[in-house]
Amino acid sequence: MTEEKISAKRIVISALLFLIGFVALIEIIFLMLIVNNGLNVFDYVKSQFNSLVLLAISLSILTVITYLYFYFENKQILNKVSKIFEIFLILYVALILSYLIGKFINPNARPLAFLAMMAVTLIGRRDAIFFNVIFALMQFLIDRFSGISVITEVESFACLLVTFCSGTLSIFIFQYVKTRLQCVLLTFLILLPTEIIIALMELIYSTNNVTLQSTFTLLMYGGLDAVFSTLLYLFVLPVVEMVFSELTVFRLRELTSDDAKLIKRLKNNAPGTYNHSVVVAQLVEVCARAIGEDSELARAAAYYHDMGKLKNPEMFTENQTDYNFHNEITPELSVDIIRSHAKDGATLIKKNHLPEFFADIAIQHHGTMPIKYFYAKALKMSDGELNIENYSYSGPTPTSKIAAIIMIVDASEAAARSLIDHSPEAVEALVRSLIEERVDLDQFENCNITMRELTIIKHTIVSQLTGVYHSRVSYPKIKISKKK
Repeated sequence: MTEEKISAKRIVISALLFLIGFVALIEIIFLMLIVNNGLNVFDYVKSQFNSLVLLAISLSILTVITYLYFYFENKQILNKVSKIFEIFLILYVALILSYLIGKFINPNARPLAFLAMMAVTLIGRRDAIFFNVIFALMQFLIDRFSGISVITEVESFACLLVTFCSGTLSIFIFQYVKTRLQCVLLTFLILLPTEIIIALMELIYSTNNVTLQSTFTLLMYGGLDAVFSTLLYLFVLPVVEMVFSELTVFRLRELTSDDAKLIKRLKNNAPGTYNHSVVVAQLVEVCARAIGEDSELARAAAYYHDMGKLKNPEMFTENQTDYNFHNEITPELSVDIIRSHAKDGATLIKKNHLPEFFADIAIQHHGTMPIKYFYAKALKMSDGELNIENYSYSGPTPTSKIAAIIMIVDASEAAARSLIDHSPEAVEALVRSLIEERVDLDQFENCNITMRELTIIKHTIVSQLTGVYHSRVSYPKIKISKKK
């Protein structure tokens, strides 16, 4: 994996945005103080000046550490202004929700795992673990030095542990969460560390008399922590998905359901292309997983790679019956129609406000490959040589490994349909020739895919296609009559 580059301009812009984010964080805390103290807020600030200064300095140090973490570990975050806004937004939402629920319900009911759940969905597991630690420390500092939350020292330490433990647990478990229903089931797993920590801290360190009723009440509020975390996650995530065009696993599955607008159109108007896309998506998903790429993203992009065929579905072989429209037109016109589906697909995807990544795949999945059928047809009709570029796709070539996978799988699946012999040897020879041809024509120069990864993709495709187009035994031609 190549290291992400960041320009000096981006460093300045991202550092400035983190500074603005820190100032906004201080303003949010001040607003909380206003809610707590009303018109006496300035008197409160004067009386607690030293604690508040310590809080501000501590929060500034944590903000700088967060910036340095992303600079050294994930520059991709700093390269995207929207991502910086996104991480600060979920931090603000988590702190505000914790304050409101802590103030009007109970401090132990605060949704302390909410940020961890949002972070692992939006920025990945590794970054989410770090960000959850930062949030836990910030929440602890606010509890101890702002006076916003009316909780004891023991309760503040309990909240610190709950934030870290329940958040980390949810981050590790989230890799197995693929549906929103599974998110709800995650609530019961978050409950475990939350209830244990609260119960132990109450029993061991509480200065008040511990009764069965007080313990039950405490555990009930601890249970609300897990419930609120999950419910708020399910409510806030769709908003973030829409505002920041985030491709979460939930969003990707919605985009590939039969109810998705373009998928439904493809299924009704170009059934052959739809069936081809379904098979390609299945193969691409397995190939992406085999080389460590995002399999859910790859699968979804594969569903949309041929959307441009919706413009003239009858001009593509898989949607034709007995009549071929290309028999009535020149090879040059046929080439224009065929290659335009890449650009048409990108345009249609953008018009429907679908992810930019899908549009990139649509326009890149044929690269600059020649359309050999019509080039050969034109050669037969010509007296001299032809410029093959006039009979090739316009490009660009794939700029991501997922685009390269889709290019290979798309060609392999279409070519495999025409094979008479679907033995592993025949399929392997076909896929190998398709990959070698694309390597020779420099189709993978811009996507950093390695020869080892291409070999893995080849073996995966062969294995899968052999299963899809496996031979069957011949059924005996015996007619069975109904017994009288």
